[in-house]
Amino acid sequence: MTTTAARVLRQLRHDPRTIALMLLIPCLMLFLLRYVFDGSPRTFDSIGASLLGVFPLITMFLVTSIATLRERTSGTLERLLAMPLGKGDLIGGYALAFGAVAVIQSALATGLAVRFLDLDVTGSPWLLLLVALLDALLGTALGLFVSAFAVSEFQAVQFMPAVIFPQLLLCGLFTPRAAMHPALEAISDALPMSYAVDAMNEVLRHADMTATFVRDIAVVACCALLVLGLGAATLRRRTA
Repeated sequence: MTTTAARVLRQLRHDPRTIALMLLIPCLMLFLLRYVFDGSPRTFDSIGASLLGVFPLITMFLVTSIATLRERTSGTLERLLAMPLGKGDLIGGYALAFGAVAVIQSALATGLAVRFLDLDVTGSPWLLLLVALLDALLGTALGLFVSAFAVSEFQAVQFMPAVIFPQLLLCGLFTPRAAMHPALEAISDALPMSYAVDAMNEVLRHADMTATFVRDIAVVACCALLVLGLGAATLRRRTA
């Protein structure tokens, strides 16, 4: 597992554009959003915390799905599977590598929002960081999973409207989920991004860790583990 993670990290080190996408784009988007609402700082406070979870999930989904697809189509994955290495160890190595990047990404975005963009949160910024990290890991797991169903990088990107956009629309970022049509509210209850946004809102409004917050992060973490398991199940020896 650690050998696979080290190999992936070496590859990322030689790809500055991917590093910039993962580390800088979420920070840039938060910076732009802060000054879009320059005349209404309370609006930024109300949605900035939620977006701390949304942006890492989206960027890690994109990068992980494309990077893993390259491994499949280049034959690297097939060679690795021919070795005495379990699928769980292999998928865990990918998750460990991208998870390490996710830690840095989440720390940068959270630090920027709280320290420099004056995001006003009632709870601890460390709880914001925890949720952002779990969201990034969920994005990594989703990217590993969907890469099995794409045969080109373009197709990997096409999965974003199917996997990410519905969650983005139904997570409660634009309107409270309770105000949605009952059918859509029921669907949103089954989507992990909804719980990530709810967890961020709990930190925004409460000084202490609440039972709802614990439930929300537990759901996000369990979803990430479940999708990682599904990703391991989709690994196969035949390349596209």
